[in-house]
Amino acid sequence: MNPERIYKVLLGPHISEKTAIAAENANQYAFKVAIDAKKLEVRAAVEKLFKVKVSRVQIVNVKGKLKRNRYGIAKKPDWKKAYVRLEQGHEIDYTVAD
Repeated sequence: MNPERIYKVLLGPHISEKTAIAAENANQYAFKVAIDAKKLEVRAAVEKLFKVKVSRVQIVNVKGKLKRNRYGIAKKPDWKKAYVRLEQGHEIDYTVAD
């Protein structure tokens, strides 16, 4: 995988109450990823950046919400989310990434 592509695949962690519970119970973390990202690219990027072993990747396309404003209705952009499950004994610390 191209080294430049690794930094373009992962856009950032997606932190919510649901992902915090998944991290505790199932050793699963969520990331906001590029729209054109594939499972193999996400796996390679997480393994390289955080130095962990990934066991499973699930990708979800999230539809943008319709929001009402003073000009009418506007649509937020669609985005992609990846759930990454790590092998037993591995964990991600978001503050320490190379």
